[in-house]
Amino acid sequence: MAKRSASVRRELARDDEAFDVPAAVLCACCGQPDCPGCSAACDEGSGVVAIVPWERPIGGVWSRLWATSKATTLGAETFFAAMPDGALPAAMRFALLAETLAILSMIAALLPLVALALPTLTLELARNPAARASALQWLALGVPALTVWMVLAHAVHGAALDLGARRQGARPERRRALRFGLYACGWDLMAGPLGALAMILASGRKGVDQLLSVSLRVPGKASTALLQGVYALRPEAADRARRAGSVAALALTITSGFAAIALIVALS
Repeated sequence: MAKRSASVRRELARDDEAFDVPAAVLCACCGQPDCPGCSAACDEGSGVVAIVPWERPIGGVWSRLWATSKATTLGAETFFAAMPDGALPAAMRFALLAETLAILSMIAALLPLVALALPTLTLELARNPAARASALQWLALGVPALTVWMVLAHAVHGAALDLGARRQGARPERRRALRFGLYACGWDLMAGPLGALAMILASGRKGVDQLLSVSLRVPGKASTALLQGVYALRPEAADRARRAGSVAALALTITSGFAAIALIVALS
C-alpha cells in the first residue's frame, strides 16, 4: 500500500511538471498575472484586455456607436483606465461618425430657434432659391470642416496628455493617447441633442439626469483615468500631466477658432 501511494505521488508530481496551470486572475490593464499594481500596458503583453464595443465584429453600426459613446461618458473612468492598444483607422471612423451626428443633431435642434429669432431671414430663404442654395452650400462645407476640426482638437488633447505624461517620467503611449482623443469624441455625441434623445428613449428622465450630472466632469475624469491606468502615474503626477494637456487643447481651440473665423470672413 505504501509503495502504491508513493507511486501515485510521483505520477502527480510528473503531471504538475508537465502542465502549467494558467492564472485565474489577470490584470485588465496590462494582462499580466503578477502585476504589482498596475504597471503600464505594453504591446507585447498578453492576457485579458478591454474590448471597445465599436471594434467588436458583431452588432450594427448604431448599437456599437451608442454603446461606445455611453462607455466613454457614463463609464469614462473604467473605459479610459484600460484603454487598449489597437489600430487608429477604427477609432478615426468612430470619431468622424460621432462628431458628424453630434453636429447635425445640434443644427437640427437650433434651426427652429433660429427661424423664430430671425423670421425675416427665414422668409427670405423660403422665397429665394439662390439664398437657399447658398445656405445649403455653406452647410455642406461647414459640417465636414467643423467635424474635422473637432476630431483634430480631441486628438491633440490626447497627444498633449501623452507629452505631459512623458514629462512626468512615464513611458510613451502615443497610439493609446491618440485613441483616447478619438474615442473621446463620444462625449460630444452624448452631450448633444441626439445623445439626450437616445437617453430619454432608453432610460427616461433618470437617464438624462445621469447624463447631465456627469457631462461636465467627463474630460477631467477620463484624462486622470488614462494617466493613472495606462501610464501608471501617481495622482500628483497625473494632475500635472492633465493640466498640461488641458492647456495645450485650450490653446489649439482658441487658435484654430480665430483661424476659422478669419477664413470665413475672407471667403465672404
